[in-house]
Amino acid sequence: MPSANYLTMGAYAAGLIATLVLAAWLTPARWWRRPNLRAASILVAGTWGLGALLLSLLPAALPALAAAPSNAGISYTVYDDLNLRADKGIGAQRIAVAPAGTVVTTTGLRDGDWWQVSARIDGKIVRGWSSSLWLRRAEEARR
Repeated sequence: MPSANYLTMGAYAAGLIATLVLAAWLTPARWWRRPNLRAASILVAGTWGLGALLLSLLPAALPALAAAPSNAGISYTVYDDLNLRADKGIGAQRIAVAPAGTVVTTTGLRDGDWWQVSARIDGKIVRGWSSSLWLRRAEEARR
């Protein structure tokens, strides 16, 4: 699929060509015998208007897919009792509490300091959001 820049250039080039064709058919020939402000205004306005119209008819460019997060599947040890929440933020509903020392694994989803993790709590796998500030890698010993 062509990039958005190529689509934009193509739309405005088609707008310029359409403007020239329409101007040749709809305006007097004497307007185009020498360069003047009126002819330039018609070309600029027509190219901009028709190019913008063509761009609005084209499908929106899809955002580039992000590469797989580098922190997916990494295990961390919980520093202190850890609240697992249904969504990001301290206002989200708490779905479980992982006691200190529990090993949690990241899913790869994150939003700033909030990471989605999964943990085994009371024999069940629970997935929720937590603050990464409460997690420690295995090599980080608590002192």
